[in-house]
Amino acid sequence: MSVTALPLVAAREWGFFRGQGLEAEIIMIAPSVSAPALIGGEIDYVAGVGPGSVSATLGGLPMRAVWFSSNRISYWLMTSPQYKSLQDLKGKKIGVTGSLGATNHVALVSALEKLGINPKDYIMLALPASEMQRSLESGFLDAASMNPPVVFAVQRKGFHRVLDVSSLVEMPGGGLTALTKDLKGKPEEVKRVIRALQMAKEAIRKSKDRSVDLMMRSLKMERESAALTYDVFLTSLSVDGVPSRAGMEILIRSIQAQGRFADKKPAFSDVADDRLAIEVARELGYKVP
Repeated sequence: MSVTALPLVAAREWGFFRGQGLEAEIIMIAPSVSAPALIGGEIDYVAGVGPGSVSATLGGLPMRAVWFSSNRISYWLMTSPQYKSLQDLKGKKIGVTGSLGATNHVALVSALEKLGINPKDYIMLALPASEMQRSLESGFLDAASMNPPVVFAVQRKGFHRVLDVSSLVEMPGGGLTALTKDLKGKPEEVKRVIRALQMAKEAIRKSKDRSVDLMMRSLKMERESAALTYDVFLTSLSVDGVPSRAGMEILIRSIQAQGRFADKKPAFSDVADDRLAIEVARELGYKVP
């Protein structure tokens, strides 16, 4: 579980779900099967908004992004000291987490293209997040796109950053995706889920010590890495949680840049529904249009 899930964990551990009359179970599931599981009724929500969920929506599945955790992602391309630049890595193996076409991969490709670099100059390999650090340290990978706290762990071992992906790509990280039938059929429940997550996120923002303790306990981090990760995570948080049109457009463009759904011109309402998040934000005192 990564830091993007921190509001979800906080909502459960700090009682925000219970405060909304919800008993929430967090199930770890591969991104590739999360959409089918949602459609099949095996899960009620997907705790995330990214290329995978948006691609599923563009492919015709009746689901929408309804809440944002962060407005930007935190990834750095890490490599051993022998590689000084992106030019040095051409023809080398770069690891991305999840799968090709998932958030990590799409963000890296988008960053390279923004720099005028052809992503095909590199060999992209998708690996489980649990294998990334070991694969980099063993030399199986020449570089890896990583987020906190792993990036701090490998940095202490002498690996360094050759690219700050997050500075080039403003892509939403984390969030909530729900079925369209639930937005119509049980909007009050969806609002309670959104409210619990938003309140948990605000509590994270207001208490570093409490959040670091939670990260150490639930995300299995040591204190120094948790504190550094918290500082980075705080800069990425969406204030009111309302899905932004700019964020969804960036996701769509990044997906289409990979040759998927290039013939479509989806509207914001085709991939997201911000109405319930706006209602919750207003009820919690945020100033939203």
